[in-house]
Amino acid sequence: MNAAIQEYNDSQTPSDKEICDQLAQIITQNLPNAENKIWHAHPVWFLDGNPIARYSKLKNAVRLLFWSGQSFDEEKLLDEGSFKAAESRYTDLVQINKDDLERWLKKAQEIQWDYKNLIKRKGVLIRLK
Repeated sequence: MNAAIQEYNDSQTPSDKEICDQLAQIITQNLPNAENKIWHAHPVWFLDGNPIARYSKLKNAVRLLFWSGQSFDEEKLLDEGSFKAAESRYTDLVQINKDDLERWLKKAQEIQWDYKNLIKRKGVLIRLK
């Protein structure tokens, strides 16, 4: 795991660290060609420079976010923001369903909106895949 991401995880409470470590492990295993780093203070995975997935600590949960998640047609993912992102929130390690997460990560590779060029396109998203 990226040392900066491990440092991020280690800075969480013990229960949130477990959630973050599990998410990082599953994401990294299922996105083997993705670059991962801390971006805007949170762990993020990128494919060809395009952000795919991230997690972040909220006040009362750890949020897993997929930038193109609204296009996954998954009822367990909740819409987030005004673009195409969708999220799932965790307050306990047992809430992470590995099968769901692996399916979402597969869709994250197959369904992508071009967030990398969002500013260049003045807020207009174009589907890449």
